[in-house]
Amino acid sequence: MPPKKNDVHEMTRSGYERLTEELTHLRTQGRQEVARKLEEARAFGDLSENAEYAAAKEEQAKLEDRILDLEATLSKVTVIDEEKLDTNRVGVGLRITLEDLDKPGKVYTYDLVGSEELSGGTNSAGSVQKISQKSPVGQAITGHVVGEEITVKIPRGFRKLKIKAIDK
Repeated sequence: MPPKKNDVHEMTRSGYERLTEELTHLRTQGRQEVARKLEEARAFGDLSENAEYAAAKEEQAKLEDRILDLEATLSKVTVIDEEKLDTNRVGVGLRITLEDLDKPGKVYTYDLVGSEELSGGTNSAGSVQKISQKSPVGQAITGHVVGEEITVKIPRGFRKLKIKAIDK
């Protein structure tokens, strides 16, 4: 969902670059591919009963919607200067290590990112996961310091977490 008119979002440089690359790709190769599909479908004749043409038009509409969403998002982004991040408090662009106090010994490490940076899921097991600053955990830990214990309301109840480390 694109940001609201005055809604400015923080984003890491890598997240901003990834979205910018996606936008450039959609404006160029994406539009060219859809135009090719539309031209091919037109060659089949009667457009009113042409399933290929209808599918290509639907793909074109989705592509243009995504382009508009990306343009709106990128117009409202503040790219954070990762060199100047303060590791005293949890914030976007930082790596956070949390201990699950409900499961002694269970430790999680997350990169806290802007919500627009997530690309449909997290990294594979064994690597650092990205979580959105707007997720329940992200909202609960933002602004807190190492050693603090936080209770987070999650969809399946509550979770007690302790901030173990904040790193760049």
